[in-house]
Amino acid sequence: MAQEIPFVRELDFEYGVADQVSGGIRRVVARNPSPFTYFGTGTYIVGREQVAIIDPGPLDEKHIDALLNSVRDETITHIVVTHTHMDHSPGCRLLREICDAPTYGFGPHGSGHQDDDVVVEEGGDMEFVPDIYVTDNELIQGDDWTLRCVHTPGHTSNHMCYVFEEEKALFSGDHVMGWSTSVVSPPDGDMESYMKSLNRLLDENLDTYWPTHGPPITDPVPHVEAFIHHRQERERQILEQLSNGKHRISEMVPVMYANVDRRLHPAAAKSVFAAICYMFKRGKITVDGELAEDALFQVLED
Repeated sequence: MAQEIPFVRELDFEYGVADQVSGGIRRVVARNPSPFTYFGTGTYIVGREQVAIIDPGPLDEKHIDALLNSVRDETITHIVVTHTHMDHSPGCRLLREICDAPTYGFGPHGSGHQDDDVVVEEGGDMEFVPDIYVTDNELIQGDDWTLRCVHTPGHTSNHMCYVFEEEKALFSGDHVMGWSTSVVSPPDGDMESYMKSLNRLLDENLDTYWPTHGPPITDPVPHVEAFIHHRQERERQILEQLSNGKHRISEMVPVMYANVDRRLHPAAAKSVFAAICYMFKRGKITVDGELAEDALFQVLED
């Protein structure tokens, strides 16, 4: 039996107000709640006077106004992005109309792929190109803060987490969330990379994770271990479904995700497809015919 995932179901905040969540971190939550974002995108402000903004959020003028009001007597010197989904990076464009701080990120949407011809899914922020490309273990520094880049592909190929060295904390983006597991959607999402990225975090000696969605994770190692065990349990469930004669994702998902909001079943199907791809690569299952990305959508349309 897989270890139970220690999800936290509460988040103490007020929309439009900067919440001082630690000595060097403030958080402003965007008004974009959904089954995928929980209460909304949490944008973080790091430092004092000369500050960094992490994940400016969606293209929402009210959210950007709330951010600017929170730092009205300070200077934004860095705009840092974990990845390029539409609830994370588009706010950069609005911020850049107000300030000239450079943007930092791994690269454009899909840039973590080794093959340039991989077509990534719709829904990514295709306009975002960082002013400064950052690499694994690179340092981004301000007057009173240091961020160390930790490349964590899987949820997206360009996903980057950031260690706030002064507080032994991690801005974990969507790689590790406080209320749910992440969707891993091929072809940009990759389950093998996601699992490797989770295991890598176990080597980090950190006290707290600050995800973009959900509350802080104050006991990170068991939380990450539970995520790993959860994915292993999903593989066991896939094998069980196959043994029961269910060979299509559309048949598996209602059983495997019976207790999950049905609005999330299409996203769950993508994660199941990612798991099947990973299992196929390791020889745990065989496939009759070609295992292709468009097969997922053929299944979903049946």
